[in-house]
Amino acid sequence: MKYTTLPNTDIKVSKICLGTMTFGQQNTEAEAHDQLDFALQHGVNFIDTAEMYSTPARVETYGATEKMIGNWFKKSGKRDAVVLATKIGGPNRGLEYMRDDLHFNTKSLALSVDKSLQRLQTDYIDLYQLHWPERKSNMFGQRGFKMQEDAWQDNIQDVLEALQELIRQGKIKTIGVSNETPWGLMRFMEESRKHQLPKMITIQNPYSLLNRTFEVGLSEVCHRENVGLLAYSPLAFGVLSGKFLTGAALPKARINLFPQFSRYNSENTREASKRYRQVAQDFGLTLTELSLAFIAQQPFVTSTIIGATNLEQLQENINTIKVELTPAMLQAIEEVQNSIPDPAP
Repeated sequence: MKYTTLPNTDIKVSKICLGTMTFGQQNTEAEAHDQLDFALQHGVNFIDTAEMYSTPARVETYGATEKMIGNWFKKSGKRDAVVLATKIGGPNRGLEYMRDDLHFNTKSLALSVDKSLQRLQTDYIDLYQLHWPERKSNMFGQRGFKMQEDAWQDNIQDVLEALQELIRQGKIKTIGVSNETPWGLMRFMEESRKHQLPKMITIQNPYSLLNRTFEVGLSEVCHRENVGLLAYSPLAFGVLSGKFLTGAALPKARINLFPQFSRYNSENTREASKRYRQVAQDFGLTLTELSLAFIAQQPFVTSTIIGATNLEQLQENINTIKVELTPAMLQAIEEVQNSIPDPAP
C-alpha cells in the first residue's frame, strides 16, 4: 500500500480508501465486516461512509452503513487503526426523514454528528464532510451551471463556526466538502482565512476516465489551496471494470439494479470504455488497472475511494496501487479523452 497525509494534518491515510455505500443494501453486515477486515489486512486504513448510506437512499436503510461499521469497531476493537470519514446530508435531495431541518446550521450539524457517533460506536470522527451544497448548483459532476430560483443565503461563516465548535469538543478532527464547485470551495477558503476558522482540507467529487470535469477549475483550486481530492466513482459504477463490454447480462450490477443512476450508461460511455480497454490491452494492463492507476497518479488526488460487492473485486482494486502509468500510456489516454471528452456528466 502507498500512504500520504490528509492535507494540512499529520493524519496518515492509505492512497486507497474503502467506500461503504453498498453496506446494508447490496452487502449484508457479515459481508461488510469481511470487506473491512480484508481492506485493513491489505493496508487500507481509510474508510468513507455517510449518514444517508446505504444507497440509493431509502428511509428503511438510513444509517444502516454507519451501524454496520460501528458493530465492526465494537467486534474488532480496531477503531484506532482506522481513519474514519463520514458525511452530513443536506437539503434538496428528498431526504426529509433524516431530520426536521436539513440545512447546515449549528443545531443540525450537532445533531447529525451525535447521531453518527452513536451509530458508529465511537467518540470521534477523523474527517467530517458536507455531502453536497445547501444551495442549488451543478453538483455530482454535472457540467453546466443553470441559474434557478434558490432561497439559499450565504451562511459559510456560520457553518465553519459550527464545525469549529464540534472540533473544539473533540467530536470531529478535520472537515471537508463533497460534490462542491470551484466557487463553493473558494468561499469556504475565503471565510476560513478571513475569520481564522477551520479549513476544508478535502473535497470528495466524482473523478474517472469517463468524467474528468474536476480538472476544469477545481484541480487548480486544490493545487493552490492545498486541498486533497477524494475521488469517488473512479470506475464509473463498474463501467471501467470492463464487465459491461463482455455481453453478459449482469443483473446484480449497480447500473442495472438502479437505472436511475444512468449517467454512465450511454453510447458515448460504452464507446469510450472500449477505447480505454484497447489502450489497457496495448500496454498489458486490465481496464481496471488503467483506470485506477490514472486516478492515483494525479497530483491533486489524496485518495481514491473504491467500492466493491465482493472480496474478489476488492482485491483487484487494491492491487492496482502497484501500477505505474508511463508517459506513453498517459498520452494514449489523452487521445481517447480528446476524441470523446467526459462522456459521463
